[in-house]
Amino acid sequence: MANAKNHDYHILPPSIWPFFGAVSAFVMLFGAVLWMHDNGPWMGLIGLAGVLYTMYAWWSEVVAESRVGDHTPVVRIGLRYGVIMFIMSEVMFFAAWFWSFFKHAMYPMETYDGTAYVKPEIIPVDAWHLPLMNTLVLLLSGCAVTWAHHALVHENNRKDLINGLAIAIVLGVAFTALQAYEYAHLYAEGWTFSGEIFFANFYMATGFHGFHVLIGTIFLTVCLIRAIKGDFTPERHVGFEAAAWYWHFVDVVWLFLFAAVYVWGQ
Repeated sequence: MANAKNHDYHILPPSIWPFFGAVSAFVMLFGAVLWMHDNGPWMGLIGLAGVLYTMYAWWSEVVAESRVGDHTPVVRIGLRYGVIMFIMSEVMFFAAWFWSFFKHAMYPMETYDGTAYVKPEIIPVDAWHLPLMNTLVLLLSGCAVTWAHHALVHENNRKDLINGLAIAIVLGVAFTALQAYEYAHLYAEGWTFSGEIFFANFYMATGFHGFHVLIGTIFLTVCLIRAIKGDFTPERHVGFEAAAWYWHFVDVVWLFLFAAVYVWGQ
């Protein structure tokens, strides 16, 4: 009885994953710099593999902690705050790309290294065809996630929870496929990453968003597997809640990208 826990906090044991993840992230960054200087992608890929393994192993431990009851109400509040802070850091990340896009669109450089700036001949993407279709696909996936969340929290309906997550995942994969199709056509029209600042901004903003869609799809897939195993309850579903918040953040960012890069960019 002297060792019984009489508080709601979960005291974590020492873990190797923060250190291993930090080292892997540094190796990935250093390898990416080497790759940009024509030294091959292998170090960057090794670092990426380490980051992915850290995510898998560390979050597996968090899932195991939730199953044994370590996620008390106080712990769940801390996890939610952590997710909110992470999403806010992502907001600032995309704010930098929006800043760069608008700055170079409204105030282009007149000279560069003493030579005259020549504005490229840009054939804008028609926002009301494939980009609009992609927008509808992503918004529908967000609706499916909301349906799944409502089914779990308000109805404890596991069938609708699983169906909603499955639909959201399929639509997320469809969005990624449509964006890859769009990139292939833009590249054929001469839209190269290093060709001009407009192209670089376009690819960085939409490309990083596409990467976030891919990560969010993985989050939802993990939630689907856990839902099939019966992990989530109306009271305990922080992992699914975090994935849903992240997915809605991805939706909102795309709406701003669609309005700025595709509609206003024309």
